[in-house]
Amino acid sequence: MKSKHLHIVSFDVPYPANYGGVIDVYYKLKALKKKGVKIHLHCYEYGRTKAKSLENICEKVYYYKRKMGKQQLFNSLPFVVVTRSSEKLVQNLLHDKYPILFEGLHSCYHLSDERLKKRLKIVRTHNIEHDYYKNLEKVEKRIFKKLYFRMEAKKLERFEKVLNNASHVVAISSADAKELSLRYNNVHHITAFHPNEKVAIKEGRGNFCLYHGNLEVGENNEAALYLVNEVFSKIKIPLIIAGRKPSSELIAAIANHPHIQLKGNISTEKIDELIKEAQINVLPTFQATGIKLKLLAALFTGRHCIVNSPMIANTGLEHLCSVKDSAKEMAKEISRLFEVSFESSQAKEREASLSQNFSNTTNIKKLFELAYIHHYSTVQR
Repeated sequence: MKSKHLHIVSFDVPYPANYGGVIDVYYKLKALKKKGVKIHLHCYEYGRTKAKSLENICEKVYYYKRKMGKQQLFNSLPFVVVTRSSEKLVQNLLHDKYPILFEGLHSCYHLSDERLKKRLKIVRTHNIEHDYYKNLEKVEKRIFKKLYFRMEAKKLERFEKVLNNASHVVAISSADAKELSLRYNNVHHITAFHPNEKVAIKEGRGNFCLYHGNLEVGENNEAALYLVNEVFSKIKIPLIIAGRKPSSELIAAIANHPHIQLKGNISTEKIDELIKEAQINVLPTFQATGIKLKLLAALFTGRHCIVNSPMIANTGLEHLCSVKDSAKEMAKEISRLFEVSFESSQAKEREASLSQNFSNTTNIKKLFELAYIHHYSTVQR
């Protein structure tokens, strides 16, 4: 069989796989490699170092410096897009005629380039980006950042029309697929790629609750503060909050409560261990966008999982979680489940649901079909 090759343009270096977007990219790379696809990976580099381990998965890895100059803020294109442009990238893509997968709207600066007009181009959307940025504005307290998110949301909404140049648009959630289908043809739903192929939950009980996430992101900081100030301040059950770059506001709030611990800037491996050891993974969010990979991690490897409605909106996962929307209800449910052992029957229910709807093997078959089985008919139309 003739080798299958694929270009992937990534918004960031996808290793280590320690936050939402790059988790999806990294485990997609691994699934493609397992499928026998030869990957030509193109990464925009800013703040994360070149990753040797990617060379074991990919045929070749290219790096391009992201253009982070402040003058780009005044461009009519979104900052997250215009800073990810490179003529060198286009030249590398033009060396052959392989399909191209653009990861996220952020990486789509060159999607409409005339020189790539006849290529099969797939765009993986991670969110409805302008909605995501509108929500970031709502939770941001700093004036300049708030203004930046507002302007970026407007620019992203205008820029999204670039998706008309894609052969296929692949949404990460069913809700996103439904919305994008109103505006574009060839929209498909392929859910998130992630580290877990099988449910593996520890027997027995844990002795703490856990919230984890990239604490530098406004929505995660807001969720963590909500748990500290509105939920765990009312109950004396131990809580660990784990994640990168906690805010000074969060550090100060936690200092008032001896039963709440902060584990900032710990490794992905340590967070994975905490997810498994916790009695309850408590995961509220106030932004119902995309699909939260932290929720999948908790369901595949953690015991009880308590969420609010936005966390499971349009995921089909509500039957696997305890859904509580007020701080009072959440505190009451934490107190109840803290005493309840996780049963093997619950793990079997998760296995049946997650293996059917959130399997990397199933997902990669769908992506492979879009890139190769429909390849010639799409290019020639």
